[in-house]
Amino acid sequence: MMGEPEEKRMGTPAPGGGPSLTEELKSFLQAMPDKPAYGFLLLCWIALFHFYGNSTLGYVDTSSLFGWMDYAYGSRADDEHGYYLPFVVILLLWWKREELLAVRKTVSASAVVLVLLALVTHVAGYQIQQTRISIVAFYFGLFALGGVVWGWRWLAGTFFPFFLFAFGVPLGNKGDAITQPLRQLATDITAAIAQGPLGIKVIQNGTTIFDPSGRFSYEIAAACSGLRSLTAITVVAVISAFVWFPSWWRRAVMIGAAVPLAIGSNVFRLLSIIVAAEAFGQDAGDFVHDNGLLSLLPYLPAFVGLGLLGWLVGGYWRPWIRRIRTTEGQEA
Repeated sequence: MMGEPEEKRMGTPAPGGGPSLTEELKSFLQAMPDKPAYGFLLLCWIALFHFYGNSTLGYVDTSSLFGWMDYAYGSRADDEHGYYLPFVVILLLWWKREELLAVRKTVSASAVVLVLLALVTHVAGYQIQQTRISIVAFYFGLFALGGVVWGWRWLAGTFFPFFLFAFGVPLGNKGDAITQPLRQLATDITAAIAQGPLGIKVIQNGTTIFDPSGRFSYEIAAACSGLRSLTAITVVAVISAFVWFPSWWRRAVMIGAAVPLAIGSNVFRLLSIIVAAEAFGQDAGDFVHDNGLLSLLPYLPAFVGLGLLGWLVGGYWRPWIRRIRTTEGQEA
């Protein structure tokens, strides 16, 4: 409302600090123009994919894209993260709320082209019974609708959060093309480290590692390929890159580091299984393999590695170096 002071429109400070979450949300919604138009387009878009989103009725008997997504996410552990990505995107949009409020918002008829492109993509996926293509179309259409109502600057400001939806497309059995090379690479590195620095006598046969005396044997199955950790670490790397750095080369370094860090974390987990089995037998190795808490430990070095890399790439170490040199100069 144009006549109200800025302080009132952006929320009254709560006792003991800034405005509460409810007040901030209310202020944000009040400051956003054309909400009914966006809400109407959003409901129409969701209804389209609910009633005409899935044409492959052989696996799950539903015409809803969201019903098929629920089936796909629940059928494969490597795809379960798809349930949580919408919440991550919403949190990031909320984190960018001040930047998004500052964007000059205008209705953009040219952005309708993007919506039509998403619609054509969905129709193509629907016709050839490739629901994954329709998922891409749905998320891209969500992104494009904001451009229609609030303009191209809004699209530029929301590109990063919506980009994360690319990880929400379930791979299903198509993920085997990724998991097989990861399995083989993880097995090769694990066997080399076990036989070398650790001095554990193991024999490798493809993706199987076993003890010559028969004390333990492990097949690096698809579930142990590291695809889940690769996805999780890549998502965290992408978020960190866009949140911490404005320059694209720093972002590229952070995102590129996700693959070696994910492979390293998976090798760490496999080595911990072999070390436990070597020391205490097959049952101990199985315990390390199956324990949910221990399966999370390999993520720790990967996330620490991302933090350290961000610290190095961001140049946050330079004040420390200057401080050390100044101290040395004063002592001299």
